[in-house]
Amino acid sequence: MKFKRTGIVVGILVLIGLVLVWVIRQPGPMAFAEGKRVALADYSGKPTGVPADFQDTDALARGRYLAVAADCEACHTKEGGDAFAGGRPLETDFGTIYTSNITPDTETGIGSWSDADFLRAVHEGIAKDGTRLYPAFPYASYTYLTDEDVLAIKAYLFSLPAVKSTPPETELGWPYNQRGLMAIWSKLYNPGKRFEPVADQTPEWNRGAYLAEALGHCGECHTPRNLLQGLKNTKKFSGGMAEGWRAYNLTSDKESGIGTWSAEDLEQYLKTGHSADRGSAFGPMAQAVHLSFQKLTPSDVTAIVAYVQSIPPVSTPDLPAPKLEPASADPSDHAAAESNERGHLMFASVCAGCHSWTGTGSYVPHTTLTGTRAVNDPTATNVALAILRGASTLPPSGDIAVMPAFGAAWSDEEIADVSNYVIARFGAKPSSITAKEVHELREMQ
Repeated sequence: MKFKRTGIVVGILVLIGLVLVWVIRQPGPMAFAEGKRVALADYSGKPTGVPADFQDTDALARGRYLAVAADCEACHTKEGGDAFAGGRPLETDFGTIYTSNITPDTETGIGSWSDADFLRAVHEGIAKDGTRLYPAFPYASYTYLTDEDVLAIKAYLFSLPAVKSTPPETELGWPYNQRGLMAIWSKLYNPGKRFEPVADQTPEWNRGAYLAEALGHCGECHTPRNLLQGLKNTKKFSGGMAEGWRAYNLTSDKESGIGTWSAEDLEQYLKTGHSADRGSAFGPMAQAVHLSFQKLTPSDVTAIVAYVQSIPPVSTPDLPAPKLEPASADPSDHAAAESNERGHLMFASVCAGCHSWTGTGSYVPHTTLTGTRAVNDPTATNVALAILRGASTLPPSGDIAVMPAFGAAWSDEEIADVSNYVIARFGAKPSSITAKEVHELREMQ
């Protein structure tokens, strides 16, 4: 009997161990793709570097293009600050991380870093002085970048004006403030290898994979994370969080993802931040469009779309298929007008002028609410954040469509009411965000 009990205990422990291994260890970002992976040197195409339709042959221009594709400026520039001088606060569940100064200042930036120092930081998440970097710097994605591309980015950064600026100290509670623990995290979640093309896929697909997985690091926002904050690639691109905002499902799921989007829809969205009947980008995605995607060559945008559309469907259960038909032009023609009177009155007095009662926009297409994923998100997270912080989009004409921030003017209760009204009127399923939840979003600013 004793041996039997011991066997049961051992069996349970082994099972627990296997479950933990499964939870902790995840497949790589391209594990879904069929075909044989080959070393880059053995591949006939060239998915790395700049694309064939990038005509500038100047070395610094090529480095700048790669830095744009990697979206370096977005994270390393605080609001109103010098480009690349760091100090931008990144809010996480564990505290605030401030981005570093990556200008060539020798005291507060990276001006004294060698090529080897820079490569180690980008590929391994280790700074020149040996400090472990937090994965808010996406080195687990950048590790796929070739040495040539990393050093081209470094050369471009070193050509910029040096800015003397010391970012605030990162504010994380124990044990997350113990940077040494990142060595364990890196062992688990940093593959530590360069990009390997899939021989059976097209050159366009492989270029798209390099752009989306390495340079663009799309999965860092759009893939959910496990308990140790590693990417859960078993649910690749099914949605995640970015600085408090929801980063929505990019898989080919037809209800909660982009399975009904055409390649043209996606290309328009990446190039302009807007796609007809699909909505507009705002929050971190709008910034990615402004600073990165819209500056890429046509072939690179097409390659990203080809790759993203190959991602298998994964459902996000709480997201319904977007409501695509416009709302009634009659302001009172909706149950929310009576059940949420304050939200109705606030929308009438401030919002309807730009967004219209139908949700199809009054001035520019970017103000359209119909079909937008955010207004079809029953959590109302992104709608409330847009009201709190404001939102801007950049149409091809260069005319910036700005939605002002109302966080200073409206209370948490008012923002909750108008958010719930917007989603009830224009979305597929009503929301019930509370003043308490709005307050928590406000505190993340």
